[in-house]
Amino acid sequence: MTFHTFLIKYGEIGIKGKNRYMFEDALVRQIRYALREADGSFKVYKTRGRIYVDCDGPYDYDEVTEALQRVFGIVGICPVVRLEDQGFEQLKKDVVAYMDELYPDKDITFKVEARRSRKNYPKNSMEINCDIGEAILDAFPEIRVDVHHPDVMLNIEVREDIYVYSRIIPGPGGMPVGTNGKAMLLLSGGIDSPVAGYMIAKRGVALEATYFHAPPYTSERAKEKVVDLARIIAAYAGPIRLHVVNFTDIQLYIYDQCPHDELTIIMRRYMMKIAEHFAREDGCLGLITGESIGQVASQTMQSLAATNEVCTLPVYRPLIGFDKKEIVEVSERIGSYETSIQPFEDCCTIFVAKHPVTKPNINIIHRSEENLAEKIDELVQTAIDTVEIIDVQG
Repeated sequence: MTFHTFLIKYGEIGIKGKNRYMFEDALVRQIRYALREADGSFKVYKTRGRIYVDCDGPYDYDEVTEALQRVFGIVGICPVVRLEDQGFEQLKKDVVAYMDELYPDKDITFKVEARRSRKNYPKNSMEINCDIGEAILDAFPEIRVDVHHPDVMLNIEVREDIYVYSRIIPGPGGMPVGTNGKAMLLLSGGIDSPVAGYMIAKRGVALEATYFHAPPYTSERAKEKVVDLARIIAAYAGPIRLHVVNFTDIQLYIYDQCPHDELTIIMRRYMMKIAEHFAREDGCLGLITGESIGQVASQTMQSLAATNEVCTLPVYRPLIGFDKKEIVEVSERIGSYETSIQPFEDCCTIFVAKHPVTKPNINIIHRSEENLAEKIDELVQTAIDTVEIIDVQG
């Protein structure tokens, strides 16, 4: 069966009222971006509240459907056979052939759902339903009608051409990327932060990212791993500008000057400060982290409050109520898990204290940070000035 068109179904966009066209336009742009490297020639357009992808000439069906399944805003992808209107008798023959090829096992139930956008068509929707249904029953006596819970919902849309489809491939849902601003993701080499980036992008937020590198304690391969993770996220979220910050000198200075049970909190506070600098510089509206309450010592309520204190931008934590199993399930689904578990340490794991404080007192943290006054501002500025920018494509 050759499908000439894909009908794109969307969800939340349909209730956006007068702003709906903006979300539809954004979804069209994202679909075009997703198909940019797919083999074939594609026309993406919207008409009468529908979005279509026309496939002109040969193309790779699996490649196209996989690309569309990574576009946020799509809830369903319907492969469509587009028929030239050659009269109703020919339409009946074409639909019977469609059912025969797509459903070799005829022990199924079906329902016909016709929509007549072209009002000069000689039959109305109800007549199309009845007459096409009768043709299918005559051709395949073992097939049965079920108008309430059919195995196959056969859709027929009468436009300039006639569109026939019955399968819906699920899409990722959400909102088109870029319709809800831009935010800065603190991206590590772990399991959580790529999932956090995926989930916030699903709500229409474009992403930039900051990664804290600590050579020679972390290898170049650790950085490559993070770039690989950014590339996986970018397949869903679009291009990502990745800021690679050399954090070694800051970490060593904190390690020398501050109590070791407070290392993780204080280092985390400086990461947030630096990430916020780049976020403001690039017009981001918030920070994103992969933190989940109670997962580790730096993610207790008290610890999260201590890291929040240094930020003036809002900090979004889409995984805040997830347990590890749920996070892993998402990472496996989006394809980041196998990369995340590669054994290359990031800078956070190198300097972890044996007994980190789990309920930091913010006043004590402030006093400890006074020990950094001599050099910390200079070190932070150096880290900012020497940042490496990597533009990552999906």
